[in-house]
Amino acid sequence: MAGPVKRSVSIAGHATSISLEPIFWDALAEAARAETLPLNALVARIDAARVEQQEPPNLASAIRIWLFQRLKAENENRSQNI
Repeated sequence: MAGPVKRSVSIAGHATSISLEPIFWDALAEAARAETLPLNALVARIDAARVEQQEPPNLASAIRIWLFQRLKAENENRSQNI
């Protein structure tokens, strides 16, 4: 697996850099397409939920957690439809 790749995204009008492994960037782009959102908008949504937590993780961790929870929910939905 390739190491983290740093990219700049815009959240609430300011640029921030996020380091994620390519597999997570790909999954994030796929999720943004599935939700018909620009990548920056999806990251902003994840960030908004993150900062509401009592002990918020860093943004890269929050993205990984969000992607994992999304995949888990999709798998549970598939299992229920079988």
